[in-house]
Amino acid sequence: MNAVIFIGLQASGKSSFFKQRFFDSHVRISLDLLRTRHRERRMLELCIETSQPFVVDNTNPTREDRRRYIECAKQASFVVSGYYFQSKLDDCLARNQHRPQRIPDVGLLSTAKKLELPSMIEGFDSLHYVQIQDSDFVVQDWQSSSIAERTSQ
Repeated sequence: MNAVIFIGLQASGKSSFFKQRFFDSHVRISLDLLRTRHRERRMLELCIETSQPFVVDNTNPTREDRRRYIECAKQASFVVSGYYFQSKLDDCLARNQHRPQRIPDVGLLSTAKKLELPSMIEGFDSLHYVQIQDSDFVVQDWQSSSIAERTSQ
């Protein structure tokens, strides 16, 4: 049983990555789709109860934001993977301009101020670093990706 937590600014590629890599195998838990924390919590509970693999497709900028999902998944013996999406603010602001459902720039700026790099100490079983290169996703193991790239926002 696998739980995946996405981390990154809006317009960093999280939902597109889900569609490309996890659409056929995992339930997508997204506050954008479910609209309320209550619905999100119920969907998470259902995935846990039925041992259904899931992806939390939210920005999850802080350790505290991620903790709620990690704790639930670990208590149910899920393997928890984190995917941090390169979140260079200028790149995300530019991509946001071309989205059908554009996020106000202030939303991106607010999330960028809160964004904390993930750590294995949080309870992840694995961490990955995702970049967009030439309109494709490049995924690296967290430990093998360079610190300079991970911290560039």
